[in-house]
Amino acid sequence: MRREIFAADHDAFRDQFRRFVTAEIEPHIAEWNAAGITPRSIWKRMGEEGYLGCNMPEQWGGAGADFLFDAIIMEELAYARAHCVQASLNTDICMPYLETYGTDAQKARFLAPAIAGDILLAIAMTEPSTGSDLANVQTKAVRDGDEYVVNGAKTFISNGQNADLIIVVAKTDPTARHAGMSLVLVEGDRPGFERGRNLDKIGLKGQDTSELFFNDCRVPASNRLGDEGQGFKMLMEKLQQERLCICVGSMASIRRSLDDTLAYVKQRKAFGQPIGQFQNTQFKLAELETHYEVGQAFTDKLLTAHVRGDDIVTEVSMGKYWTTDLQKRVASECLQLHGGYGFMEEYPISADYCDSAVQTIYAGTNEIMKVIIAKRLGLDG
Repeated sequence: MRREIFAADHDAFRDQFRRFVTAEIEPHIAEWNAAGITPRSIWKRMGEEGYLGCNMPEQWGGAGADFLFDAIIMEELAYARAHCVQASLNTDICMPYLETYGTDAQKARFLAPAIAGDILLAIAMTEPSTGSDLANVQTKAVRDGDEYVVNGAKTFISNGQNADLIIVVAKTDPTARHAGMSLVLVEGDRPGFERGRNLDKIGLKGQDTSELFFNDCRVPASNRLGDEGQGFKMLMEKLQQERLCICVGSMASIRRSLDDTLAYVKQRKAFGQPIGQFQNTQFKLAELETHYEVGQAFTDKLLTAHVRGDDIVTEVSMGKYWTTDLQKRVASECLQLHGGYGFMEEYPISADYCDSAVQTIYAGTNEIMKVIIAKRLGLDG
C-alpha cells in the first residue's frame, strides 16, 4: 500500500536509493557484521551519491530537501537489515547540532565534509555510571585560557571507532546540573583522546560501539557548540528528531520481519500442510499485521508533524516506546513461527530478534519515555 505522506519525487528517490543499497551495501552486510565495523569507503560513496545530509542546507553541500528523504534512507537501510550503516546517527542525529548551533566556521570545517562523507560524526552522552540521567554526567570541560581541558569517560558510543568528530556532552560548571552542561567538539586525533574497546554486543553487530576516554584532552574554546551552559537545552531540542528516527527504523524492521515470516509460513509444512494454514499462525500474523498498520499510521502522522515543524515531544515519546516495544514483540513472535530454524543464525529472523533488544534502551529508555508523557499530562505533582 502506497503511503500518502510521500510524493512522486520521494518515490523516485526511494527507487534510486534502493538500487544503491542492493548493489553496494547488501552484498557486504554479513562481512561487515562479522568484522564488527563498517568500512569508511561506504560512507564516502554515500556522500558522493548525495545520500548524506539530504535535509541539510545547500550552502554546506546538502540537498535542502525535507526530512522525508532522510526517512526514506532510514527505512530502506532498516528493511535491508543494513544496521551496520549508521546513517541516521551521522546525518539525522549529529549533523543537526552542527547545522543549528554551529558557527559558519564550524560548519565549513565539520558539517560540509560530513555531508560529503569525508568525516564521520558521533555524539558522546552516556557514561559508565550515567545513562538516562544526563544532568549527572561526570565528564568535565574546564576552561583554561583559550582552551577547554576535557577529562572523563564515555561508553556505548555508536560510531565510536570510526568517528572523526565527537560531540561531547560535558560539564563546564561541575557545581550545576542542567545549567552546567555544554557541548564540545573533539576531533578524533586530539592528544589526550583515546578510543577504548569496540564493544561486543548481542545485536547490531556491524555497528562499531565504543568506550571513549579523555585525559587532559585540550580543545580550542572555538570548538564549543553554542553558548556555555546551554548543552542540556540543545540536547532536549534535538531529541525529538532522534526518537522519531528510532520510530522510523523500528517500523521498517517490523515490516521486514513480517514479510519474511509470511513467506516462510506459506512454504514450511508440518502435519502435511503449510503452517500458514493453521489457525494459530493465521491469528498471530493477523494480529501483528494489524499492530504494524496502526504503528505505521502513527509514525507517518509524526513524520508529517515533524516536517511541518510542530512540537511533538509527547507524541514522539509515545511513538518511540510503542514502536520499539512492538518491534521486540514482532521479532519474538516471528521467531517462534519459524520454530527451531528461527534459532539458527542462518535465518535472518534470529538477527531481528537480537537487533530489536536495544531499541527500547537507547535514545532514552522506554521507561523514561513514559516519565516524559506523564509529566506532559500534568501527573508529576
